[in-house]
Amino acid sequence: MTVKSLTRVFATFLAAGLMIALAFAAIGCGDQNSTTGGAGGSKGGSIQVKGSDTMVNLAQMWAEDYMKDNPQVNIAVTGGGSGTGITAIINGTTDIANSSREMKQKEKDDAKAKGIEVVENKVALDGIAVVVNKDNKVSELSVDQLADIFSGKITDWKDVGGDPGQIVILSRESNSGTHVFFKEHILNKGKSDGKVEYASSALLLPSSQAIVDEVKQNPKGIGYVGLGYVESNIKALKVKKDAASTGVTPTAASVQDGSYPVSRPLYMYTKSGASQTVQDYLTWITGPEGQKVVEQLEFVPLKK
Repeated sequence: MTVKSLTRVFATFLAAGLMIALAFAAIGCGDQNSTTGGAGGSKGGSIQVKGSDTMVNLAQMWAEDYMKDNPQVNIAVTGGGSGTGITAIINGTTDIANSSREMKQKEKDDAKAKGIEVVENKVALDGIAVVVNKDNKVSELSVDQLADIFSGKITDWKDVGGDPGQIVILSRESNSGTHVFFKEHILNKGKSDGKVEYASSALLLPSSQAIVDEVKQNPKGIGYVGLGYVESNIKALKVKKDAASTGVTPTAASVQDGSYPVSRPLYMYTKSGASQTVQDYLTWITGPEGQKVVEQLEFVPLKK
C-alpha cells in the first residue's frame, strides 16, 4: 500500500472517530440539560422555578436540600409573585411556576391559545395569618370585621375593640397570589366574581416580609402573610368565622383540620410532558423528605 493510500485510510478512520465522539457528546448533553416543558434525562439537568413570594423561602430550601443529594441537578429559584410565575410558564421561561392560588380562567385560556397544557401540582397547605403590632390590644377579629377593615368600611381601631387611631391597611400587590386569595375569600366571602375591592388607602407592599417589617414598627398597621412568615415579635390574630364563633389561632394543626377560616393549598404548575428531571423533583417534594421541609418552615404538609 502506498504512502498516499495509508494517509487516506488514516484520515477516514480519524473522521469516523470524530463523528462517534460528537455523537456521544450530544447524547451526554441530552442527559444533562432540561428544556422547559420538554423531555429530558433523569440523571441530571437544570430546573427554573419562578413565582409566589409566599413560597419563595420554602422553594429555596426544597432546592437546596434536593441538590445536596442530587448534585447533578441545578435548581434556580426566584420570586416575583404567583402571577409572574404563571406568566412565565405560559411564555416558556420557567419549568415550574410557584403559585399560592389557582390559575385564573384567563390564564388557562392564554395557555390553551399557545397550545400549552398546564398541570396543577398541589405541594403544601398554608394559612393566611392576619398580623398586627405586638402592642395592639386587639387579639381576634371576625371574617366580617376583616372584610370591613380591608375594604375601608371600618377605619378606626376603637370600632373593633382597640385603642383609638386610624387603621393602616397593609396589603400585597395585585400580582400576588396572597392578595388575590385574601380578596376573594375575605373581602368577597368566597365569591370569585365578587366586586369588593381593597380600600384605596391600602399600602401595597412588594413582599410578605415587607408587611412583617412594617407591622413591627407601625402600631396602627394590619396586614396578612403566609403562616411561615409569622414571627414572635408581631401578633397573629385569632380569626372567627362569624361573630358568634370562637376565634381560631392560625397554626399548622388548625389549617390541616380545617378549623382556621383563612387557609389555602399551595401549587407548583408545570407543562404537560415536563422533563424527567422536573418530574423526579416534584415526586421528591410531595414525598416524606419534601414534606418534612414544609413542616420545618412552618407551612402545613399535605398529610398528617
